Amino acid sequence: MNPTTSPFLARRQMVGVFLAFASAYFLSALIRAITATLSPTLTQELALSAQDLGLLAGGYFLGFSATQLPLGKWLDKHGPKKVLLSFLVVAVLGCIAFALAKSFTGLWLARVLCGVGVSACLMSPLTGYRRWMSPGAQLRANSWMLMTGSLGMVSSTLPIQWLMPIMGWRAIFVGLAALVVLSMVMIYVLVPVWANLEADKAAGDIASADKEDSPSKTAETEEGYGPVWRNAYFWRMAPVGFFCYGGLLALQTLWVGPWMTVVGAYSPLDAATGLFGINLAMLVTFWTWGLVTPRLAKRGISPNQIISWGQPISFVVLAWVVVSGPQLGTGTALALSLFCITSTFVSLAQPAVGMAFPPHLAGRALSAYNLVIFGGVFVVQWGIGLGIDLFKSFGWPPVLAFQAAFSVFGLCAVLSYVYFHWANRHNEA
Repeated sequence: MNPTTSPFLARRQMVGVFLAFASAYFLSALIRAITATLSPTLTQELALSAQDLGLLAGGYFLGFSATQLPLGKWLDKHGPKKVLLSFLVVAVLGCIAFALAKSFTGLWLARVLCGVGVSACLMSPLTGYRRWMSPGAQLRANSWMLMTGSLGMVSSTLPIQWLMPIMGWRAIFVGLAALVVLSMVMIYVLVPVWANLEADKAAGDIASADKEDSPSKTAETEEGYGPVWRNAYFWRMAPVGFFCYGGLLALQTLWVGPWMTVVGAYSPLDAATGLFGINLAMLVTFWTWGLVTPRLAKRGISPNQIISWGQPISFVVLAWVVVSGPQLGTGTALALSLFCITSTFVSLAQPAVGMAFPPHLAGRALSAYNLVIFGGVFVVQWGIGLGIDLFKSFGWPPVLAFQAAFSVFGLCAVLSYVYFHWANRHNEA
């Protein structure tokens, strides 16, 4: 396609842009998930309770969530390149602060800083893709970005476990800071600057075939989040994003590790191996989604339909995992992998929300929905820890406390799906 008449980037340029963005998202996912691998070491060194551990991991998501609303405005105004580079400076500082921290408070504040710093690593590319790529290509790029994130999570498991005796966790975070700087160089060189308003309008014209997916034209001139907050489709997708998508990330980045060690009786090395397998399975799953979703889109199968058909499978798997508990034994990691895989249907909600708005609102819509998701991660991640400690205070054994806390989460996820399935069904966006 001729770049002089289309806002879409040429294929070769798009590959470079994707790789640059993917390098940053890879590192953000690694930083996000590393607490699951480090949890036994940090628990031992700092005598952390389950609540403390959940709060430490949740600090990342608290910082992440706090930036999402201003981030959306900045992305729409300044573009993904300038915004992402600015945020990654904070990520470098956060990694260094974590490496130097001497107390739980210092670690928590550093995690908040890390969350702030990497909070633009997915929203920036998705905002760019909304303008630079066709709808089918956007679904593929979203899935492959998530695949890159899964690769980062794979790298946060066994590779980190192997490096721990050699480097220690503090030196590892110094190394992560250096890698973030290298990613910033790639983004500076390969990602184009934000197009002018004429290109934006051209993108809007190309997307006009999806008029039913967009807010009314009277909202197009608004600079705030009004068009997002008033959109029925956004609110239809919000609860399932909060509990199902947020819950998936909460478990994958923290609680599957303690579940394996407490309920499955895994050693720390076995748990790291299990996490490696879980994240590797997620990598393959998102790669597959990237191949399949453009074909499904061509056949007229919407993300809503895919979520409606597939998400209930994850509820059945979670119920099996919770009820079976210690009986799964060495198969615990495999069962948790199956839960994570079957939960990925809800990952299509994010690009669906982005495509429901015109390009000039994409940054705000995506960031607002990301706030919902990562608000859910923080609540579920900390809430499970609170629940475990609460049930323990009743005198329940640790295994039963874990099962009860996970059951409460599962009930919330089911209720959010019921709302998604029945609310605003006339608004398919």
